[in-house]
Amino acid sequence: MPLFRSVSALALAGGLALGAAAGARAEDAAPFTDAQRKAIEGIVKDYLVKNPDVLQEAIAEGERRAQETQKLAQAAALKESREALTNSPHGIVAGNPNGDVTLVEFFDYNCGYCRKAFTDVQTLIKSDPKLRVVLKDFPVLGAESLEASRIALAAKMQIKPEKMFDFHAKLLETKGRINGERAIAVAKEFGADVERLKKDAQGPEVKAALTENVGLGDKLSLSGTPAFVIGDEILPGAVGVEPMRKTISDVRQCGHASC
Repeated sequence: MPLFRSVSALALAGGLALGAAAGARAEDAAPFTDAQRKAIEGIVKDYLVKNPDVLQEAIAEGERRAQETQKLAQAAALKESREALTNSPHGIVAGNPNGDVTLVEFFDYNCGYCRKAFTDVQTLIKSDPKLRVVLKDFPVLGAESLEASRIALAAKMQIKPEKMFDFHAKLLETKGRINGERAIAVAKEFGADVERLKKDAQGPEVKAALTENVGLGDKLSLSGTPAFVIGDEILPGAVGVEPMRKTISDVRQCGHASC
């Protein structure tokens, strides 16, 4: 058990005990003396030492409440950000552009789990002709990832939309660390002009795309990549094909991630 959690739980329990004791003395005008406070703290400490399960229950309840609070905040953020998530001009659209369900993925070109999850995304696209996929650059793994994203977003201004998913696949599946230089090499294979790429990568459109994506990630409390958004659900990590397929099916059936 992490030390800070034990300390927090102990402090919480101690605070509750002191509060209860204070309530019992509500009619008294004088506050607790230092000796009385130390005595109460000693009683609380002895109780928690003899009943460690109380700490575990307090920690579990605290985590449950935190998760519930985060889920409510994410639900509100999803509702507010729906248009930017699904219809922003900055994302790469794959699958059926007119599909009835949209899967949004936040990814980093140097994320190993994103490479693993990409196989799942490809499987879903091939097996679900009604699925629309939106890919969003979310470079959280350092300067090289940021360089790669800048070039990839600049390449989107030159490469035909129907070829961008192939470009994304080739760049994501490149071995080793992916930086601006590697992204330029792949973009060049798809016919992009290198000098224009370098210029556009530092331009306002690319900056706007990154600002929007990072802002969305922060608003949704995303802590890493990959992160998938399907309907009103956020699926963090490479969760596998079946959980995503189940969520897609539920959204299609009842409009929510869980029917």
